[in-house]
Amino acid sequence: MEYRTLGSSGLQISLAGLGCNNFGQRIGEAESVAVVDAALDAGIRFFDTADVYGGGRSEELLGRALGRRRHEVVIASKFGYRTGPGPDQGGGSRHSVIASCERSLRRLGTDWIDLYFMHVPDPDTPIEETLDAMNWLVAQGKVRYLGCSNFAGWQIAHAQGVARAGRLRGFMSVQNEWSLLERGIEREVVPACEHHGLGILPYFPLAGGALTGKYRRGERFDETSRFGNSDARKGMFGHFVSDASLARVERLERVAAETGHTLLELALSWLASQPTVSSVIAGATRPEQVDNNVAATRSDLGPELIEAVEKALGA
Repeated sequence: MEYRTLGSSGLQISLAGLGCNNFGQRIGEAESVAVVDAALDAGIRFFDTADVYGGGRSEELLGRALGRRRHEVVIASKFGYRTGPGPDQGGGSRHSVIASCERSLRRLGTDWIDLYFMHVPDPDTPIEETLDAMNWLVAQGKVRYLGCSNFAGWQIAHAQGVARAGRLRGFMSVQNEWSLLERGIEREVVPACEHHGLGILPYFPLAGGALTGKYRRGERFDETSRFGNSDARKGMFGHFVSDASLARVERLERVAAETGHTLLELALSWLASQPTVSSVIAGATRPEQVDNNVAATRSDLGPELIEAVEKALGA
């Protein structure tokens, strides 16, 4: 397993990370334990969760699955999305940030969170207040590094400027959607991260499974798959399996076949080859998926292959 530093910090994390959003939602405790065990055996030492995943169950199951091996890994969790009706169950106020962290610590069964993300911007709270609260958590030893998720480029730059002016710890990492089918962050977010020394942790690297080749244009989808019913295809992630997206997948499959790679390798290793990426977060519901994802996450794609990918995507 290759390790990289998180942005400009000294924290080492595995290039392949495990997204735990399936825990408590698509899979239960026994299956989650099996996935975590497979990840540890494969050398994964970075686990990503959030208070909103599975209504808190993801954190609970991850904490129990790690057990005594918690000290061997880096755990990332998040706050910010509303998790309940209480005034401290969402947003970026000082009250909410501290209360959310305390609840996550209890669910994870740990004394500290290695990397704590603001999951989504809060337009109702000044970023100064949120950063100050997150810095207080660091001072208390409950959090070690700070990050943001789903921020625009200007929001990242603004937050880092506020931190610098207030002599606060700023964000060290950004977690945004990035894949061969969704490259919007390359316009502003990636340059902002390069400028401020932040490591990017792409989520949805396989575009909901579309970049595994499991969905085909003109063919009925497996009813047990994520997009096996019409409601899912009409939902917020239905664009992953639109005709336009699947046509791009077909072009990428040809590039993979011509260069002796699988589509999975192309998707994960393309991200791993980006200099701003610290770890590629891929979810799994079965141990064999973990093994496949780890084997496919490499950082040695040559410039010729990357050029072929760009040409196939019309970039």
